[in-house]
Amino acid sequence: MAVVIGTDEAGYGPNLGPLLIAATAWRVPDPELDLFERLAAAVSDTPKSAAAVTIADSKELYKPQGGLARLEQGLLPALRMLGELPRCWDDIWSSLAPRSANHLNALPWHSQYMAAIPRSADADDIEHRASAFRETLRDADVQLLGIACRAVFPQEFNDLVDACGSKGELLSDATLQLVAEQLELAGDEPVLVQCDKHGGRNRYSPLLQRQFPEYLVEIVAEGRGQSIYRWGPASRRVEIRFTAKGERFLPAALASMACKYLRELAMEAFNDYWRQRISGLKPTAGYPVDAKRFRADIAATQQELKIDDRLLWRCR
Repeated sequence: MAVVIGTDEAGYGPNLGPLLIAATAWRVPDPELDLFERLAAAVSDTPKSAAAVTIADSKELYKPQGGLARLEQGLLPALRMLGELPRCWDDIWSSLAPRSANHLNALPWHSQYMAAIPRSADADDIEHRASAFRETLRDADVQLLGIACRAVFPQEFNDLVDACGSKGELLSDATLQLVAEQLELAGDEPVLVQCDKHGGRNRYSPLLQRQFPEYLVEIVAEGRGQSIYRWGPASRRVEIRFTAKGERFLPAALASMACKYLRELAMEAFNDYWRQRISGLKPTAGYPVDAKRFRADIAATQQELKIDDRLLWRCR
């Protein structure tokens, strides 16, 4: 057996709201298996499929006008495989990003927010999907070991960018920290890590060597399409691949869904907070052009509430 880990991010580009990074870990008979084929009895990467569970790049599953149902119909059954049954805002953050709780609760738009989970999907339907998913995983000899997210809210984001010099460096460092945590689930088994490429970066060896200093990181390949590295003892090698369009691999696709889901929940709470205080305020997704409009619209109220700009606005 081997362990496969997939990572992705959501919210890299916006000026408002958190950056989310996620990793999922799976125990599999062979790390080179196509998990979509292996789990085809219940899993599809096609949004309009009749499969019990759709796992795909979150951009394919979430449209603002369509709500969160498609994300929930894949992510929440997966959480059931880990014994998690989130029923509210606090539950979902505790399940997916427990280490982000202090940063979450320090923000006025999150600390008192309450919402039921699921937001759009039907809870009974989630259970039916989870049952089919569980049976298929068992028959395929595949186990979901974990789903973990890291939320980087604006103040921490700004502090980390100041410290490391760029948000690209921040993304890579935070991703590899999550990978290191997920490696603990692997025991002595060999590991394959699949990551979406981080912007235009092709060379990751200095970052990997810094994160995993106990071993020499071997450069297998570096290029525009894919960069590959290996490290660890002969009995338990770790290989990591940074691949363009990495979300086509199932573990990375589920990571994409997890971080997008938390990002959208965070923005829902953020918009709700300001709209309760400013009549007629148009909500925002936080991306640069509209974020500037939103920032101007809330400026007077923000000043009245004495909310520091670094709590709100990401510097890059």
